[in-house]
Amino acid sequence: MHELRFEIEGSEAAQSLAPGSTVGELAERALGAERARPVIGARVGDRVFGLQEPLRESGTVRFIMAGTDEALPIMRHSASHIMATAVKRLFPEARLAIGPSIDDGFYYDFDLPRTLSPEDLATIEKEMATIVKEDRPFEREEMASAQALDFFRERGESYKTDLIERIGEPSVSLYRNGEFVDLCRGPHVPSAGRVGQFRLLHTAGAYWEGDSRNRMLQRIYGTAWRTREEVDAYLKRLEEARQRDHRRLGAQLDLFSVQEEVGGGLIFWHPKGAMLRHIIEGFWKEEHLKRGYQLVYTPHIARAELWHKTGHMDFYRENMYLLEIDQQDYVLKPMNCPGHILIYKAKRRSYRELPIRFAELGTVYRYEKSGVLHGMMRVRGFTQDDAHIFCTPEQIVDEVVECVRFGRYLAESFGFDNLQVDLSVRDPKNTTKYAGTDEEWRVAEAALAEALERVGLSYHVAEGEAVFYGPKIDVKLMDALGRPWQCTTVQFDFNVPRRLDVNYIGPDGKEHPTVMVHRALLGSLERFVGTLIEHHAGDFPLWIAPVQAVVLTVTDDNVPYARRVIERLKEAGVRAELDDRGEKIGAKIRDAELAKIPYMLVVGRREAEAEKVAVRSRRLGDEGAIPLAEAVDKIVAEAKARR
Repeated sequence: MHELRFEIEGSEAAQSLAPGSTVGELAERALGAERARPVIGARVGDRVFGLQEPLRESGTVRFIMAGTDEALPIMRHSASHIMATAVKRLFPEARLAIGPSIDDGFYYDFDLPRTLSPEDLATIEKEMATIVKEDRPFEREEMASAQALDFFRERGESYKTDLIERIGEPSVSLYRNGEFVDLCRGPHVPSAGRVGQFRLLHTAGAYWEGDSRNRMLQRIYGTAWRTREEVDAYLKRLEEARQRDHRRLGAQLDLFSVQEEVGGGLIFWHPKGAMLRHIIEGFWKEEHLKRGYQLVYTPHIARAELWHKTGHMDFYRENMYLLEIDQQDYVLKPMNCPGHILIYKAKRRSYRELPIRFAELGTVYRYEKSGVLHGMMRVRGFTQDDAHIFCTPEQIVDEVVECVRFGRYLAESFGFDNLQVDLSVRDPKNTTKYAGTDEEWRVAEAALAEALERVGLSYHVAEGEAVFYGPKIDVKLMDALGRPWQCTTVQFDFNVPRRLDVNYIGPDGKEHPTVMVHRALLGSLERFVGTLIEHHAGDFPLWIAPVQAVVLTVTDDNVPYARRVIERLKEAGVRAELDDRGEKIGAKIRDAELAKIPYMLVVGRREAEAEKVAVRSRRLGDEGAIPLAEAVDKIVAEAKARR
């Protein structure tokens, strides 16, 4: 039997071990028993292993030490098992589903006989603390799948047997911690006492496999960190995020709703939300026209045959809605690109016309499982700020550069100064799921990389994240809490134009294949507005605020003057409202503050007599009484400056 050879990062000495030796054995061999104590796992190649796991292939090894960021996912996965152990102790009839680590924490799904209460979470957390004190080891075991099926059937764990059957492997791995045994690939900490500090957060409903046709389970969410201080800091960030939640603020500010009578993932824009969208769309159109884009509109449905030609039926069918009309198959469009291609092909195109840039605020529909729908961020129907650029191969890099610069300009205009960029390329180990030749992909990926370097943006290469028809640039907006939100996408496409025979007439009088750039700079309007709400906590910059100013009357005697103030504001293009209710002025100010209106203009007897308004702004507070004309000019100037 050949030994495995491991290159250890940070060490010149390689190590050799027999196949099947564990990561823990390798750590002790490479570091010695004392120095190996803080090791909690290892990254071998592109996979993370726990100390209990066997090694079957040689590779380069980086040990993961306790107390590092890289150790957190392992700790959180183990915390989910400890939570499941506690639930089984307290609710022996509970059936187990799945329990992974996630960003900042973990969860586990349970089939329980009753709905859990907040008091139950406190009890479960207390039992988890007991299990941590017991500090029993996590032990890994491999078992033949047939034996594992019998093992879990005897325990009534039908979700585990379902998973084993779907895995379809000859054997599976199990992890034991005390009396608790779970179907699991790992990795895990060496023992329960090394999970760090944790807190259970809340419960939520979750359909098995995310499918609403399946049974609703109860999901318990938790977080785990290295220290209590980190837990407290995370809980503070969580509360800040809750205060900024676009679903909460969307209702409070009367911007949008989701109506269950219609269905999940479909957004109703209320008047104030529609005004916000109108402002964004107007700015978007104005800036596109400045840059040589032509606006187009395309139908919402098209015959299925078109989607066969584009390749979407082969690679994207599970995300599409199919219809039957007049005994023919149609598709509710998931993309705008085929429609733009058909407009391009409506007449012969010369190289002299290129690049041609078509832009559309096009509504599309994509199937999402009900379990992943989330306010405006994850929906089934949404409007993309879509554009397609038809150009020659020689023009492609310049066009991508301008797309990235344009996207950055839009982001900064709406208050996003911090961007995170990914260059999404093919998975080199699984090229069969992508259309096109190796050479085409090499050229396309190199073109996008060159464009990013010319713009001066640093980026991360994300292998396997490309779409089937080409690589792409993904730009995430970092919000006020440092959270990334996917918005801008610029995609290189050499496949769909070829499938639909998209060409131009070159200088030689012959047809040549056109190259196409897909790009959405804001992403979808729904997700972008949701991101905008959370970034600004609903306190929008003046230029996009649905209501920029509210005029508040002190008494009914001031109403005639207040109406003249409103007229002056509206004549100047200010979005203004009048609050002439018979409430006290303090209550009116409080309501305007809750509505997050940038300016409050208070008018009483003295203001009416002097043709003034008492100005209160959200940024500066009470600014005193100033002449009406000055107040109007002040608001107009600030709005024009896009502040």
